[in-house]
Amino acid sequence: MNIVSLSRLQFFLTISFHFIFVSISLGLAWWLVIIELLGWKKKDGECYVQIAKFFSKLFAITFITGTATGIVMEFQLGMNWAGYSRFSGDVFGPLLAAEGFIAFFMESSFLGLYLFGRGKVSRTVHLLSIFMVAAGSTISAFWILAANSWQQTPAGFVIKNGRAELTNFMEVIFNPSTFQRFFHTVDATLIVGTFFVAGIASHLLLHKRRIDGAGKLLRTAIIAGLVLSVLQIVPFGHEHAKQVALTQPEKFAVFEAVQKTQSHAPFVLFGIPKNSQSDLKWTIKIPGLLSFITFGDSSAIIKGINDFPLFIYLLSSGEENLAGRLRLLQW
Repeated sequence: MNIVSLSRLQFFLTISFHFIFVSISLGLAWWLVIIELLGWKKKDGECYVQIAKFFSKLFAITFITGTATGIVMEFQLGMNWAGYSRFSGDVFGPLLAAEGFIAFFMESSFLGLYLFGRGKVSRTVHLLSIFMVAAGSTISAFWILAANSWQQTPAGFVIKNGRAELTNFMEVIFNPSTFQRFFHTVDATLIVGTFFVAGIASHLLLHKRRIDGAGKLLRTAIIAGLVLSVLQIVPFGHEHAKQVALTQPEKFAVFEAVQKTQSHAPFVLFGIPKNSQSDLKWTIKIPGLLSFITFGDSSAIIKGINDFPLFIYLLSSGEENLAGRLRLLQW
């Protein structure tokens, strides 16, 4: 394996491990808000308080692990992809800095108050502390997803002297895919957190620990999981897919295995790629469905991979042409 492949593998492993714990902690933070609110509001809220104490320990573990792996990931951005950092640092860097100074410090500070302030501050202040942790985690996700979205649909910059220079920070933040990616991803983290809570509640029930609170929590988590899962498909997932089709048609064509530009484009339910080519074998397709769910018209035209010659070149070129590929990408 060459250095580029090793860098990709290392970054993939780091970011995959990191995202698992971030998803759990963001979703679990909002569940702690709900549990603490029930314990604060209800007369028989002691069972919810006990559940909150239990889940707060799990939250602390996932938060710390997610933070630690996130720091490693940011170092890898500068070390594994130093050329990219030099090229886009003026635009990409402020988004990461905003996430740290605006969101992370807020959530970590209030997390300390939440974990160590129980019984030392009023119940209202303690409830407010976990709400601020959840809000800070969501704001943090927004900045990170804005940075990720800028890489997908860049805006608000110009290229001067071989580097991207910031021209409009608001356009960078609210680039064409920010909101779709934010709602789609945050809903996914809420789903992960919900089923994490459901799984732990089931474990508590099986071992006959805190049965009353765990049973109520499990019922609520199952209902919430169903609602959030439906929202992940419609509207959030659907709108995100439409955004990709409009702003990144070459990416959409690869995702949906559309080789040739066509109307009544079929939706591929199953297929196996032929070596490195985008053609599929043993495909199962529904005619016209891709055009219909994307644009609301089964006769709508979907542009195929063959009509993106530069994209095909970048996909097919060997590593010996890497320098030329990077120059084209920068251009």
